[in-house]
Amino acid sequence: MNVSRTMSEHALRETRGLPAPPSEAEVHAAVRTLIRWAGDDPEREGLLDTPARVARAYGEFFQGYTQDPEEILQTTFEEVEGYDEMVCVRDIPMISHCEHHMVPFMGKAHVAYLPDKRVVGLSKLARVVDLYARRLQIQEKLTVQVADAIDRVLQPKGVAVVIEAEHHCMTMRGVRKPGADTVTSRMLGLFRENSATRREFLSMIGH
Repeated sequence: MNVSRTMSEHALRETRGLPAPPSEAEVHAAVRTLIRWAGDDPEREGLLDTPARVARAYGEFFQGYTQDPEEILQTTFEEVEGYDEMVCVRDIPMISHCEHHMVPFMGKAHVAYLPDKRVVGLSKLARVVDLYARRLQIQEKLTVQVADAIDRVLQPKGVAVVIEAEHHCMTMRGVRKPGADTVTSRMLGLFRENSATRREFLSMIGH
């Protein structure tokens, strides 16, 4: 992905109150500065193309800033033959970046909702997770954003989101404790109000 943005992406950034992105030249210069700060020479052969590669990688890592969850969730289906039980997509692979250290945290998300006369394509739930994960995040905020977006757009009877992730800011630096998982949850509607519904969801995802 090129770091230059389309007009529609610029418009989306403006509606969200985000500043205009820097130019490619500014991004490349920033990466070269970091390479020098790390102690290496950005002009040596192996690093000459690194600024452009990093810019392209960051364009992929953080493309969630230029995507709209409402656009993803807006297409729904009402021909469900009266189906009103839980819809659950579990073990959605997820990679995000910690906003404090800009290193990855990764794991899986479990998303469920109780439809109210309409359902959404299952892949759209995974895409909403991916959208918010592709921003600088903390896991707690990511969990809330996914649940609230589904609740706001679909207006179901309830939404539940659980995210389990390992944080490289704990495994690669600091306390350096690999294997420690962080679990966060957000329960809305009947998932919060009805303990049996909540237990059914937690049982489905193995909790």
